[in-house]
Amino acid sequence: MTAPPAPPSPGSSPLPGSPGASPSPGSPASPSPAELLAGRGNDLLVRIVAVACSDRELPRMADELAGLVVRSARALTFCDVYVLDDEERALEWSGPAVPLGEGDVGWVAAHGRARAHTDGRGVAIPVRSGNTTIAVVDVRSAGLCPDDDVALVTALAELFAPVLCSCRRLRAAREREHAAERFAERAVEAQEAERSRLSREIHDGIAQRLASLGFHLSAAERALPEHHPEGLAQIMIARKLCELAAAETRAAIGGLRPPVLDDLGLSAALATLAREAGDGPGPSGVLDVSVTVEGELEEELPDHVQTALYRIAQEAVGNSLRHASATCVDLLLEHASDRVLLKVTDDGTGFSVREVFAQGARAERTRRTDSYGLRGMRERAELLGGRVTVTSRPGVGTTVEAVIPVPGRGRPGPATRG
Repeated sequence: MTAPPAPPSPGSSPLPGSPGASPSPGSPASPSPAELLAGRGNDLLVRIVAVACSDRELPRMADELAGLVVRSARALTFCDVYVLDDEERALEWSGPAVPLGEGDVGWVAAHGRARAHTDGRGVAIPVRSGNTTIAVVDVRSAGLCPDDDVALVTALAELFAPVLCSCRRLRAAREREHAAERFAERAVEAQEAERSRLSREIHDGIAQRLASLGFHLSAAERALPEHHPEGLAQIMIARKLCELAAAETRAAIGGLRPPVLDDLGLSAALATLAREAGDGPGPSGVLDVSVTVEGELEEELPDHVQTALYRIAQEAVGNSLRHASATCVDLLLEHASDRVLLKVTDDGTGFSVREVFAQGARAERTRRTDSYGLRGMRERAELLGGRVTVTSRPGVGTTVEAVIPVPGRGRPGPATRG
């Protein structure tokens, strides 16, 4: 690659035979781009096709095209391909960006016309898509640039236009994708921050008042004379209600933001979720909940991904407890290099997935009306570029499978089936 372009000069003009130069009277007509490329042989065409079909990443593609120009020309020694950024304010290449209109390269991008360097040893040629200049090919030679090399580069610039257009579209699409990922991350973080705030407020407010109320009821029970059995009975009832409210408050605090998720990570949080679910009575006694972790450690997972997976597991296990009449629930957390898989399987009554989502928001007091929870799991995963698949049939049980990509490591692979 060459050094940055020379600064603009009023004496700068097109090279003989370059775009914008006037042919001498009586000189033969310049060959067309197709004739120029055909005259260089099939090898050049093969190289052009090979580069055009290679990776469409910028700036790597621009470097490949620049190398192709040098290999194809006879006397050119250096070439740089400058590509207009998405804001159309500067040209990007392997060095510092060149503002639009600055230097010979910036002038060519702004005016859409070729321009020779003042020393006659180089020329900057626009790459145009329709009426817009999207890039500039800047070439240099040891001596004066031969006219046929300038014409060849002009012909190559026409072929580069659709390739660079595709690269710019891909770059813009990926930048939008990254922006969406950052927005999703911020949205999840904001949601969890609000949950944490509510959890702290409940802990420091309602929970403390309930604890104080319990102490006062105990004191009242001790102070009340024994010949007031009705009063003692009412105090005992009030104490039981206070204890129940305190337990529900602790459960609400844990549901809003389980401390173990922050302190020990996703695996420990899932183990705690399984233990708490197993402590509750199931339809046939105590529910059996198991957790299996495979692959890499979740410390490599961002916090918002861990939170999303925990919420999905929490909802799936809650559905199994509340609606499925299940006796056994298995949680599988599987880490891979590019994604993480969470699978929650129960042996409950099952349901018709199609019927659940077809019913929409209609409320019925059955497992099938939990479409809000199912949709919530799907939306939570999709917000992070993942997906949730629910597999179930009446009498067969239910499997909830969530696959979420690990940011920066590729897209989610196909979910495994158990």
